[in-house]
Amino acid sequence: MPLSAQPKTLGADSLAEDDAAALAGLGTRIRQARARRGMTRRALALHSEVSERYLAHLEGGEGNASFLVLRRVALALKLPLAELVDERPPASIEWALLEQLLKDQPTASLQRIRHQLQREVVHSEHLRGARVALIGLRGAGKSTLGAQVAAHLDRPFIELDREIEVSAGASLEEIFLLYGQAGYRRHEMRCLQRLIEETPRCVIATGGSIVSEPATYSLLLTACTTVWLKASPEEHMARVVAQGDLRPMSGNAEAMDDLRHILLERADRYAQADFTLDTTGKSLTTTFTALLDLLSTPPIAKE
Repeated sequence: MPLSAQPKTLGADSLAEDDAAALAGLGTRIRQARARRGMTRRALALHSEVSERYLAHLEGGEGNASFLVLRRVALALKLPLAELVDERPPASIEWALLEQLLKDQPTASLQRIRHQLQREVVHSEHLRGARVALIGLRGAGKSTLGAQVAAHLDRPFIELDREIEVSAGASLEEIFLLYGQAGYRRHEMRCLQRLIEETPRCVIATGGSIVSEPATYSLLLTACTTVWLKASPEEHMARVVAQGDLRPMSGNAEAMDDLRHILLERADRYAQADFTLDTTGKSLTTTFTALLDLLSTPPIAKE
């Protein structure tokens, strides 16, 4: 259908407004997805081979005509746009029925169902409690606190990013340059799966963006007792800089705004952890004691 054509049910003004809203929504979703992964626009341009200028247009609600063509075809077919561009193999009938059953459930019900499935078909609570995983942004204290907790509990301490580097035979920077975001995610999932299979008792410090990959994060929530080490954006940034890493501020005058946006976009996912520990303004000793107290408390299923 040419873009100049007008569906019978919409006038020209309504069509233009509808198209503008769709493009704005597309821009918002791209921007939010980028924030969840902690990617700058420049990094996304590099890995997608799409110019930074064009990405700015997309995020600003100025997408191209092809998107609107596909959207109108989907509307005419009474199908979600995602179904037209979904390249996955057709789902089984059981999966389709399950998806139909779950799609209109409220968030609280979905969380309750997920926890029930985790307990019943994936991992026993005993094994899950023996593995502790710390999540949160850079500067949360995952490595420092994780090592202390592991020593106190007499368990191995494992930094997932270091395991990824060993598995890939390359540094994280090299992994991203050679294989991009998708390559890193594949190694992340494989390493986590291997840790769960081979290490029944451990303390794991995860990468800050693990919550951006639903399958990997679901596995982590399933197999480990998880703690979100939470802090204010200002404290996250101050800790990273205090460690001697000035990269967050280098060449990016909007670094704090980016950090706030990333934290905002990931907050709901981080909050799915069994426990949340706010470390803002607290000493390492105080935080360590509070973390041990949390880990001695049985997790409460999220409702």
